[in-house]
Amino acid sequence: MTRAMGAAMRRIHVGNALSAFGLGFTVPYLYVYVAQVRGLGAMTAGLVLAVFAVAALLVLPFAGRAIVRRGPRPVLLAALVTAAVGALSLGLAGNSTAVLLSAAALGAGQAVMQPALATMIVECSTADTRSRAFAMQFFLQNLGLGVGGLIGGHLVDSTRVDSFTLLFSIEAAVFLLLAVVMATVRMPHSPRIEDAPAQAAKGSWKQLLGNRAMVQLSVLGFVLFFACYGQFESGLSAYGVEAAGISTSALGTALAANTLMIVVAQFAVLRFVERRRRSRVIAAVGLIWALAWVLAGYAGLGHGSQEMATAAFVSTYALFGLGEAMLSPTVAPLVADLAPTGMAGQYNSAFALVKQLALAVGPAVGGPLGASLPAPYIVTFLLFSLGITFLALRLGRQLTAVQDQPWLGKSRVVARGGAAAEPVVAEA
Repeated sequence: MTRAMGAAMRRIHVGNALSAFGLGFTVPYLYVYVAQVRGLGAMTAGLVLAVFAVAALLVLPFAGRAIVRRGPRPVLLAALVTAAVGALSLGLAGNSTAVLLSAAALGAGQAVMQPALATMIVECSTADTRSRAFAMQFFLQNLGLGVGGLIGGHLVDSTRVDSFTLLFSIEAAVFLLLAVVMATVRMPHSPRIEDAPAQAAKGSWKQLLGNRAMVQLSVLGFVLFFACYGQFESGLSAYGVEAAGISTSALGTALAANTLMIVVAQFAVLRFVERRRRSRVIAAVGLIWALAWVLAGYAGLGHGSQEMATAAFVSTYALFGLGEAMLSPTVAPLVADLAPTGMAGQYNSAFALVKQLALAVGPAVGGPLGASLPAPYIVTFLLFSLGITFLALRLGRQLTAVQDQPWLGKSRVVARGGAAAEPVVAEA
């Protein structure tokens, strides 16, 4: 990595922390703000959360193409300004229409930040440093979310509208500050779609769908996000409260255990996974999460004491955190390495779209199932976790040796923004 790439990477990591801080600052309090503080009711508050997901699903297919054509930084700057306008408008909105439109702007802006920042990391890293860069991104994102939520919780007062107006105004200011920081990043030249071979310019989505390894990784990604992230604040928490009798304070402890595991274990785990096949690391995560669901099953369906049930439930969230720490230096770099020259933005956006779909479907399925059918809920997601292991091992047969074991390619020059050439994959 050159000195210029290192300087750019440091600013990008600041950007990741600030974007996560802005997200954690307000999202936990959106429901209370809309339903109670603005007095718009539970239905409107639910629609606001749905609008976040819908806005992301609508803009992400176009974001990838824009990143490929214009580069990640201009797209990121546009997303930050959009998110800032949405946040400020949301803090001032007094009726349902204004709240929903503001939420759409905020959701769209925040959705585009993720693939834009990920593509900037790809362009400012090498195959040898990419895993560590994405591990640092994940670490800073979790730290930013935790700090943002903690500070935001101390600023808001559900009896005062102006406290929420202040909260959203600060979030808007954070996004604008991040725009200033990102505007100063000197990105190394990376291929754009105009620089890529002629075939890369024709139907980038068709080209992506023709990449069997990327399609399999997308299916695997959907299962990963559906079975873990999509359950944290919906199905698993509903199951914990209804079936395991977990108190709200214990639920908070479980969420804290998840974050603490990520913060403490991230770089120790990185040293462990850096020299192992990516497909086998993901397969191991499936087994770890299967154990987590077994512990969750004991917490709600076992016959131990309440203390044992609480300990098992907290351990479930901690094991999920361990799996997340293993995935952060594995999955995102793999997406980048599967992308042809100049197409990293398209691939990052496609994978972000898969994540959004899983996060939209996960709570809708897991919430009612976890609350009303605890045993089928545990069995279902135990099987999904074992499915992760199966899909990961199957994906490994589609990857080249360097894609699965990137340290083998240290001597090879890898084009910034993706792989040096079209990936050649073996037949399954």
